[in-house]
Amino acid sequence: MANKKLKVCVFNYREFDEAEYFHKISEELEIELVISTENPTLANIHLANECDCISIITTPVDAALIKKLHEMNIKLISTRTIGFDHIDIQCAKELGIQVSNASYPPDGVADYAIMLMLMACRHMKRIMERAAIQDFSLPGLKGKDFAKLTIGIIGTGKIGQTVIRHLSGFGNEILAYSLYESEEIKQYAKYVSLDELLNRCDIISLHAPVDETNHHMLNATAIAKMKDRVIIINTARGALIDTKALLDGIESGKIGAAALDVIENEAGLYYNDLESKVLHNRDLAALKNYPNVIVTPHMAFYTNSAIQDMVYSSLKSCLLEIEGKENPWRVN
Repeated sequence: MANKKLKVCVFNYREFDEAEYFHKISEELEIELVISTENPTLANIHLANECDCISIITTPVDAALIKKLHEMNIKLISTRTIGFDHIDIQCAKELGIQVSNASYPPDGVADYAIMLMLMACRHMKRIMERAAIQDFSLPGLKGKDFAKLTIGIIGTGKIGQTVIRHLSGFGNEILAYSLYESEEIKQYAKYVSLDELLNRCDIISLHAPVDETNHHMLNATAIAKMKDRVIIINTARGALIDTKALLDGIESGKIGAAALDVIENEAGLYYNDLESKVLHNRDLAALKNYPNVIVTPHMAFYTNSAIQDMVYSSLKSCLLEIEGKENPWRVN
């Protein structure tokens, strides 16, 4: 890199929260930036001409776009997110384009998930909506004693483990299911089969990445195995839940409450101001109107330290890749 400064095209650039970090970190790493506030598309991908890498957020990068990036000799697609299911990984691999993700402390998402658990079991959405119109009545707002609830954690990676450690102070019985068990976490939670977790838990919280093996893992069959009036929390990926089955479960009363920071087909909706516009996602329109469903716009991660770490890991992975060094953020 002595003769040529690394050049990265940053799409989805946000002036209000990312700018200070991009400015500082790009100077420290001696990286030249091309800035675009837009999502990468075939119409604007020319902005990455003469760049070595691109940096994105959760916008879809399909095969057509990847083929264009290949023609432009882009070496790496870096997403400033932990999840990377919005990128056609197989196509990128076939064309020799590397893909990397970001990392940030798990505490923000973990604490947000616990906050949603507490809000859901205490009917906080209804309490706040009533209070906003000065309805201070009690009927229908009797909550559950949180410590007496059995909580199931699906996925015990960094975030799932942090949720379990933080929950341990509440005194709940905690069950866990994961493809990879953590010996350390066994002091706080008991690993069980997925079926046992579904059968026994009052609250089920998702903390797994999504792929073809667990797409719609919470479907109609899984929901039927759950306790009546179960509470479902999702701060992971929307596609882990079959939304139709979720809607059916809510309307039948099988599901007592849900708190969702992610939903299926959220791309193009979240992080945009859509006030007074028609939502092009009927499921989201329905979910946010149920009195026992909390919907937030994929922001469990959103803390100051997380934003800084996402920008750093995105730019640092570009530098490592181009220098031919080991890149701990590479996913393909």
